[in-house]
Amino acid sequence: MKKVIQGGTIINEGRQFQADLVIEGGKITQILAQAPETLLQEAQVIDASHCFVIPGVIDDQVHFREPGLTHKGNIGEGSRAAAAGGVTSFMDMPNVVPPTTTLQLLEEKQEIAGRTSLVNYSFYLGATRDNIGEIKRVDPRTTCGIKAFMGSSTGNMLIDSIPALERLFAESPLLIATHCEDTPIINHNLALYKAKYGDDIPPQYHPLIRSREACLKSSALAASLARKYNSRLHILHLSTADELTLLDSGNRLEKKITGEACVHHLWFNDEAYLTKGNFVKWNPAIKTEADRQALLEAVNQGVIDVIATDHAPHTLSEKNGPYTKAASGGPMIQHSLTVMLELAERRMISMEKIVEGMCHAPAELFRIENRGFIREGYQADLCIFRKAPWTVTKENILYQCGWSPLENQTFTYKVQTTLVNGHVVYDKGDFYTDRTGERLTFKR
Repeated sequence: MKKVIQGGTIINEGRQFQADLVIEGGKITQILAQAPETLLQEAQVIDASHCFVIPGVIDDQVHFREPGLTHKGNIGEGSRAAAAGGVTSFMDMPNVVPPTTTLQLLEEKQEIAGRTSLVNYSFYLGATRDNIGEIKRVDPRTTCGIKAFMGSSTGNMLIDSIPALERLFAESPLLIATHCEDTPIINHNLALYKAKYGDDIPPQYHPLIRSREACLKSSALAASLARKYNSRLHILHLSTADELTLLDSGNRLEKKITGEACVHHLWFNDEAYLTKGNFVKWNPAIKTEADRQALLEAVNQGVIDVIATDHAPHTLSEKNGPYTKAASGGPMIQHSLTVMLELAERRMISMEKIVEGMCHAPAELFRIENRGFIREGYQADLCIFRKAPWTVTKENILYQCGWSPLENQTFTYKVQTTLVNGHVVYDKGDFYTDRTGERLTFKR
């Protein structure tokens, strides 16, 4: 049966306009100034009056914790929180148990998502010091990218060997997404603070331990390797103004070195450690207000292309320990679009730029097929939201871990309805789980 999303304000490709969207067979088949009455009589009508309609958000960095860490979260649970937040596609990271560093383990995660994910999905293959053979065999049409931990990891997934990095950047057939922090600098800083405070280091020193120097040194190394080997590099969760000069400028589709900003780095600054403590402990760390403003300006100017979450849930007990024991990371995917819209309400970014960074740019940079835009013939992955103030409370948090660093924060906009491949999966607090999302494919 055809669906018509009627009466909404479309935000797409840099403009806002009134239109009705016709959906059939999971795709957007028509964009009409006004749907005729005969069509409305035969279709399922979704009323979007007084609402905004955007392409579904594509989050290029999540940690849904499956397999092996499902006491924190899982793919099914994470996808429901995503749907409630207007996110219709995600790309999940390989640092699970066992780490996703072989094609067999990659396919096993795809199979889990095919059974349990409400939204569309893809998974990174993790790079190690010695799995270049697996990396070279990966299918570029069905895998989003290669994840390289150049810091903030342990075991074989921490690639701190220059020869191993050289080979990765020289031979990877896919985009390389990096976590860039220099481990020796971090270890040196940590030893200094442990000597003074022991394990109970005040959380406000986190950005001095995982310092801007650690970020810049590692990001600069990644950029130099990418330029040496003409690699496709995507630097994740940039946190400092210093790193912005490493990125390519110009036409997005022609860039070789691109960057991502995470919602928490755009919303919080280092003053948050004084009130929220380890609940805003992320790697890389939230840094100064000047850095936050520089990151926002970089998004507004198109220097940073992608806005994502680095959604990484931990249990309350894992976050509540002393600094050296408290896990880094936090849940964000249910609230990412809402946070960005609040920044728009404060005139720090436009709604059009939010759609560009959260929908269009991920689709273009990863070459995702037929998603990320409201265009005829594209998949009907859509988010409908409206102005309806609400407050984040424990009662409306959907994360399995049961908490959010945004608790008690009131927001102006609320996601009303989310469609994935033309099917309503979330509507006004209710989930529809009769269908699952699809595996993302890529034009490569």
